[in-house]
Amino acid sequence: MKRFMFAAIALVMMTSMALAADGGALYKAKCAGCHGAAGEGKGTNPAVKGKTTVVDVLTKGGKKGIHAKPFAVSAEEAAAIATFLK
Repeated sequence: MKRFMFAAIALVMMTSMALAADGGALYKAKCAGCHGAAGEGKGTNPAVKGKTTVVDVLTKGGKKGIHAKPFAVSAEEAAAIATFLK
């Protein structure tokens, strides 16, 4: 039983790291141009690093600008981007 639990925990950790890596690649491809390489904000575009609304804004839309409508990412991709930005 302990081996199974260890294997399950290891799998979850590896999956989380893979999602974070994919989230980083997605962020760099789709978001960094406007929000900066690390989410620090760029020009008049706001900082997104550490924001808790990233998934909602990407999947449902935000208040104004390019994100007033949902962005062209899946829910899984939005979650990976949010994980990268944490």
